[in-house]
Amino acid sequence: MPPYTAPRSLSLRPHEDDTVADRLTRSARQTTQGVALHTNDILGWLADRGRAHRFTVDRIGFDELKDWSFDERTGNLGHRSGRFFTVEGLDVTTSEGSVRSWQQPIIKQPEIGILGLLAKEFDGVLHFLMQAKMEPGNPNLLQLSPTVQATRSNYTKVHQGADVKYIEYFTAAGRGRVLADVLQSEHGSWFHHKSNRNMIVETSQEVRLDDDFCWLTLGQLSELLRHDNLVNMDSRTVLACLPTDRDEPGVLHPTTELLSWFTGERSRQDLHSRRIPLADVAGWTRGEDAIEHVQGRFFRVVAVRAQAGNREVSGWTQPLFEPVGTGIAAFLARRIGGVVHVLAQARAEAGFLDTVELGPTVQYTPANYGAATGPDHPPFHDLVLNVDPAAIRYQAVHSEEGGRFLNAESRYLIIDAEAAGLPFETPPGYCWITPGQLSSLARHGHYVNVQARTLLACFITGAVRW
Repeated sequence: MPPYTAPRSLSLRPHEDDTVADRLTRSARQTTQGVALHTNDILGWLADRGRAHRFTVDRIGFDELKDWSFDERTGNLGHRSGRFFTVEGLDVTTSEGSVRSWQQPIIKQPEIGILGLLAKEFDGVLHFLMQAKMEPGNPNLLQLSPTVQATRSNYTKVHQGADVKYIEYFTAAGRGRVLADVLQSEHGSWFHHKSNRNMIVETSQEVRLDDDFCWLTLGQLSELLRHDNLVNMDSRTVLACLPTDRDEPGVLHPTTELLSWFTGERSRQDLHSRRIPLADVAGWTRGEDAIEHVQGRFFRVVAVRAQAGNREVSGWTQPLFEPVGTGIAAFLARRIGGVVHVLAQARAEAGFLDTVELGPTVQYTPANYGAATGPDHPPFHDLVLNVDPAAIRYQAVHSEEGGRFLNAESRYLIIDAEAAGLPFETPPGYCWITPGQLSSLARHGHYVNVQARTLLACFITGAVRW
């Protein structure tokens, strides 16, 4: 993996015998200048792209949704084409936690989308083609997305709009060298069994450059990941899949032992979920412009009208999930035997395909707990909320998937556990694991959840200074 120290300048001379990991390390060290843009100019370029197109998002009532409607029998909210996604109900029972059963709305999106990052070498340094993409749920609308970010309905043009740019590199054989290709989950609290295909493809061909795209090094992306709401969720999850193999002598738990622990957690935790009609979900009410919990907690289902001059369709309406507060996702980290480890939890979420995935040490939304204290809160939450700023090695506010969630933000942190006074011993369901081991698992589907992949991307790119 790239080192966890400040990147240094390095010659741009190609090395024919380099591995992919070597080339990624070299790209991670180029933090100030890419083939076209200086890092200091990227924010200005993004602002220019925002001014070049018309972007608007307005809240509307459910009766103003075009081509979306509630089914008279089930109450499910869906598109007239039967594609894109539906909002349904979910009934959940679990063997752990202070709440053992509940019902909620859930997004059901059975089709698998493509999150694709195109790579190309310039002057011996790998660059990645990033897109200035508007999503209706982003707090600032325009963020850096992967080269391709599209559902099957979008790239097969169910909406009868324009072609998805650069999609051919990810759907046509022989267009490049595949560096990563893995199915990954999305938010297990809001999606039911949702997977996206995370791909990285390297090309040696000449690539026409659209005005809304730019080539950036891994090091430039590391700098941008320190900014709030700049690198979108889909970019972060794809970056987490980079093949950054490095030997890590001195890991606390060898791979076989780690996998055995994780398999045991999947076997131990008992969670069952079943889809039910949205009209039957208890504890939630439907009004003219929102479906919300009777206590005003968790999230709301709302509707918006969006316009975007550079999207495949320039205007549309759709439902979105809007959480009630800012989430927290934090890894506690420490050196063990000289090697950086993070404290991962085996986290069960109702929408996961395999019940349990590895998540950050702390992952929760404080507003969902109100003023309550004590065992109802997740372990280590008080340590994270009250941490000495001197112990924080990384922090930024990142928005979640802006195509389905409205103003969904989380504060992402990596905290020095020793500086924060955390004992070495951990409760059941938690395990010390290196970023390298986490990276290896992220190249297989449904091992590492989307919040942990954001933090892993910060390690892989070098955004974490350790």
